[in-house]
Amino acid sequence: MKYVVLVPDGCADEPIPSLGGRTPLEAAAMPNLAALAARGEVGRAAVIPDGLPPGSDVGNMAILGYDPAEYHTGRAPIEAAAMGIPLAPDEVAYRCNLVTLGDDGTMVDFAAGHITSEQSRPIVAALDATLGAGRDGVWFHPGVEYRHLCVAPAAWADAECVPPHDLTGRPAVWPTGPAAGPVRALMEASQPVVRTAAAEVGSVATQIWLWGQGTAPVMPRFADRFGVAGRLSSAVDLVRGLGVLTGLDVVDVPGATAGFDNDYAGQLDACLTSLADRDFFLLHVEATDEAGHQNAVGEKVTSLERWDAEIIGPLVAALDGEAYRILLLPDHATPCTLMTHTSDPVPYLLFDSTVDGPGGSYTEPAVATSAPVAAHTLMGRLVA
Repeated sequence: MKYVVLVPDGCADEPIPSLGGRTPLEAAAMPNLAALAARGEVGRAAVIPDGLPPGSDVGNMAILGYDPAEYHTGRAPIEAAAMGIPLAPDEVAYRCNLVTLGDDGTMVDFAAGHITSEQSRPIVAALDATLGAGRDGVWFHPGVEYRHLCVAPAAWADAECVPPHDLTGRPAVWPTGPAAGPVRALMEASQPVVRTAAAEVGSVATQIWLWGQGTAPVMPRFADRFGVAGRLSSAVDLVRGLGVLTGLDVVDVPGATAGFDNDYAGQLDACLTSLADRDFFLLHVEATDEAGHQNAVGEKVTSLERWDAEIIGPLVAALDGEAYRILLLPDHATPCTLMTHTSDPVPYLLFDSTVDGPGGSYTEPAVATSAPVAAHTLMGRLVA
């Protein structure tokens, strides 16, 4: 039996006036997904437990079969694992966005104009040379595009930090709590460093934004927990980090990106190649989430249609004649009109090529009345 998990990040949504009151899942032409849903099991899954933030770190942890209420310590330490950055017991990792704040303190862009990695690296290097490199226990590590990492003393962990993507177009909400002082001071000290370095590379970044902090989590290996070995593909560090933390090998796909130009076919090829000698594969694509954050309704519909035409259809065709199961489940909802994540339950699909399920439709309205199941329980059912 082969097991494939498909994660269209943030694809769940709400009715949109420009789509005639439909959601992107309702508006997108997805005949291959519809065929699977008609023979599978469709329902609602609670991917975000009560009291936890509705982020991809929490949602993807649940999809992999780990209860976030038990294992989640923060977003940044997961990304640190993906970047190969070990955290000592007396250290905390912070997600370090390069952002654009207006002169009036408004969060103009949580991604600094979607800065490129080539632009961001010298900015992060300047930050580490000026404010990090071990000064007061602080280090800066370059990541991808606007997403970077700051390691600080564990005493800095106790702060309430609002994710920058929740503040788009609104006044910035600075950290609060016992450790807010040094965290805010570092964010403010970054402003002249970032502005100077950004001007040299043609970026609109104005400062760093620290959030998503946590200490290193301890998670049992996926193969020990579920009795199956596998791999995953994602362009997002936090998903890759979950692979590192759970012993799932991370496959690098050159054309995989966190944007609308993602190479869907390349990721599918990696999946099929992996299934030749491993029985499990998780395939994650960020594009639908990015579309939600940008209120790019057309891009969200297009991204869903690419999922159907370039991944789901060819995957089913390639596995024809084999016994396989598919779990399709977004890690959270990212409604276009809200431009941020919500904790609402999302549709899930469980499909078994050897057994017909009750059938249904994979849309938000179609599952609206079904009782939500805990998302972290679905992995056990997939590989049972």
